Order: sequence, then structure tokens, then C-alpha cells
Amino acid sequence: MAKKLAHLIQSVQTISVHGNMENEISLLTYDSRNVTADAVFFAIKGTQVDGHNYITNVIEKGCKAIVCEVLPAELNTGIAFIQVSNTSEAMALMAAEFYNHPSKKLILVAVTGTNGKTTVASLLFSLFRKFGHHVGLLSTVQNQINETVIPSTHTTPDAIRINELLQQMLEAGCEYCFMEASSHAIDQNRIKGLHFAGVLFTNITHDHLDYHVTFDNYIKAKKKLFDDVNDDAFALTNKDDKNGMVMLQNTKATRYTYSLKSMADFKVKIMEADFDGMLLNMNGDEAWFRLVGEFNAYNLLAVYGAAFLLGKDKNEIITLLSSLSSVNGRFDLIKSANGIVAIVDYAHTPDALKNVLATINGVRTNNEQLITVVGCGGNRDAAKRPVMAYVATKYSNKVIFTSDNPRNEDPEIILDEMQKGVDPVHYKKTLRITNRKEAIKAAVGMANKGDIILVAGKGHETYQEINGVKHHFDDKEILKEMFELMQ
Repeated sequence: MAKKLAHLIQSVQTISVHGNMENEISLLTYDSRNVTADAVFFAIKGTQVDGHNYITNVIEKGCKAIVCEVLPAELNTGIAFIQVSNTSEAMALMAAEFYNHPSKKLILVAVTGTNGKTTVASLLFSLFRKFGHHVGLLSTVQNQINETVIPSTHTTPDAIRINELLQQMLEAGCEYCFMEASSHAIDQNRIKGLHFAGVLFTNITHDHLDYHVTFDNYIKAKKKLFDDVNDDAFALTNKDDKNGMVMLQNTKATRYTYSLKSMADFKVKIMEADFDGMLLNMNGDEAWFRLVGEFNAYNLLAVYGAAFLLGKDKNEIITLLSSLSSVNGRFDLIKSANGIVAIVDYAHTPDALKNVLATINGVRTNNEQLITVVGCGGNRDAAKRPVMAYVATKYSNKVIFTSDNPRNEDPEIILDEMQKGVDPVHYKKTLRITNRKEAIKAAVGMANKGDIILVAGKGHETYQEINGVKHHFDDKEILKEMFELMQ
């Protein structure tokens, strides 16, 4: 695939253009290590690295086209320079052009929110596969084209990769694609230039303030997804979230709401619940679903609403949706031979942890103890650490604080910051075991028949990142290993 530079920049607002725009381009990249003579290099100012510092390097490697915000002092006559106000935005628009706007040929639906994105997107993928469609998925857990799984490194890939994956989906015959849209991705223009058939909002709570700085900035990043969609799309929001209706304020899309607690276009009521599932009344129809908890009632309702707005029959939606299981690492149940129930969940925000604990406490008899193993990630929003500890100790019988993904931080300092959030009345119910495997082992050792262990924070992840190195680590594997030793 090769296109002339002049063609690629036709939808980009340029400040100035220098050099030959007739160059044939066959590669787009923002990584200087990948540059070739027929590539466009995008000099992006990132949070860690400024791509402008690599312009000299890519020229030496033979690159003939560069998109940047700040022009070099001297312009090489053999190089095409395109100056723009925002390189990441230009890259997204040029990537869409390069891959022939694949999002316009797919029915593309994006899900944003603090919690629930992965579950909603993954359930929509599975549901539409059950309907018999060829479908693509872009999610935290994995990217997928029908049955082909492509490991994911970010909640939302970069703009070039997104368009490449969408094009691959088209080539595989896909009609639909469901994707998570993280606040980082929206803010960094990774989804700029995509055409959405629908956008969904799950909820918004305290998270990612290490990046967005203020909660208001975080809300605005989510809202931008709704502000930018066309009038041929639908916008579906959680009416029960206090910022749910904010998402719809300026959207051109047709507006819809879903709710457990108030009047809305899509309504659900929990009739019964246990650790194996829930009986739900969804817009007047009752069915048993395999997911557990109020937060999953919201997720299922969002999926139901989106599928209905995409033209599916409501009875067929409920029949197929009720057959689906939970997403990997989201309220994953593992039971020991002697009746201990272990739950692995990705809950890594205070609200998500509170939701999972509330779900467990809503189902249990209180004749058993609830033991929670939890930590907080390093190099991330530190303000939530004491809140996570407060939530864990308030809603559990025993809590073991442990390491999550410390990344480049000292795990002991992370745990110190978490423990500041523990109410003195709960001191006696807490333990601190930094080694995560030992913490899980201790929780299993404390548990008796019928007790419940929640291992929170990492969910589907199969690694633990320590000092920049990812070591194999799977909470579910550890639990199964410990349960086998008990037999």
C-alpha cells in the first residue's frame, strides 16, 4: 500500500508545507527506530519523550517526510516538512486516509467510562458473534478479529494501529467492531477521524488523575468522545451516574439513557442474585444471566441497549445475552474442593473495589468471612491508594495489603500510603504481606469452608511489573495451585 503525501494530508489543517508532496508513502510511524525512506515520521510530544528530538536521526536514516509542530532551524530541501498545530491529531487523520477510512465501512461502537468498558465491549463482541456476524474487538484484555486473538498492550492502541486493525477486520469480513475508548486515547487523539455508529458511557469515578491532573479534565476527556460523533450515531449513557447526562450535553448523536433507579429508555431490575448469576427484569422481560452484581446489571443493560439500537430483536438479545459468561478477570469465580470461594477481579479503583465488595456482601450469608487481598499500582494515581485501603477494610472481615504492579516505585512506600487510609477501628483486621504470592497463600491459609477470598487489582493480567520488567504472574494460577495443595 502506497499513497502520495499530498493525498494523505488532504484532511489535515496545516500551518506550513515544505518540499515535495508527491512522495509515495508506504509506512506511517512515530517511532524513529522504524523509519524507512518511504515513511512519514510523526514528531509527537509525549509525556515522556519528544519526537522532535529525533528529527535529525530519522533524516540520517533516509526519511523523506516529517510531520511536526516545530520546524527545524534549517530545512533540508530533499525532505518534505508538514507543520501542524497538533501532530497526534494529524497522525490520526492521515492514518484514516492511509487505510481508506475503514471505520466508515464497519459498524463501529465505542465504550468509555472508568469501570465496565472491557465487560461491555467484550459482551457486545460475544453477543454479535452469537448472532452469527463477523466481529472485531479492541479491548484491554485483547484485540480480536473473529476467533483470531491479537494481544493488546494498551486499552486503546495508537491511531495508526487502530486503523490497521480495522482494515484487517474488513479484510476478514467483519461487519461490526466494538472497542474501548480510554480517556488517554481520547485526549491523545488516538480515535480522531474514526466514524462511530454509536458511543456508550458506563460511569466515571476517581482514576487517572496522575495524567489528567483534575477530575474536571478527566470528565472532559470522556465527554469529547460524545461531542465529536456525527448526527447519524447513537449516544447511550448511564443515567444513574451523576455525570452521565453531562456526556449528552453537546452531542449531535441521537440520545438514549439506561438506568436501574430512574425512568430511562432501557431499564433493569435485579429480582434474585447468588454467586452463579442474577435473575433480571430487563425492559419488562425476565431472564437468568450468568454475571453477578449490580455493576454487571448495568453492564448487561448497556449491552442490551446498544444491541437494540443496532437493530437486533429484543427477545433474541435476551436469549443470547443470558447464555454469555463473565469476561476473563472480571468477577472470576474459582472454588476449592472444600468449599472456599475465590474471586479474581480487575478492580483497581476505589469505586470498582467497592462495587465488587458490595456484590459479594449482597450475596453472602454473613456466616462466613470475606478476606480481601489488594494492592495499588506504582507510577499511577497515588491519591487513590488510601481510599482503596479504606474501602477494602470497611467492607471486608480481613484484608491483606500486598504488591500490585509496583513498576518503578518502591512497593513498601505504596503500602505505606495505602495504610494511611485505614480507619483505626479496622487496624486489627489488616495484614501486610508485600510478596503477592505469599499474600494469596496466606489468604487461602486463613480461609475455612464457605469463606470468600477476593483477590483484586490485576484480574486478567498474567504478569507483575517490577522495576520495568514484567514477570509471569497470574492470580488465578496461584489460587488454583494453593487449592490443589489443600486436597
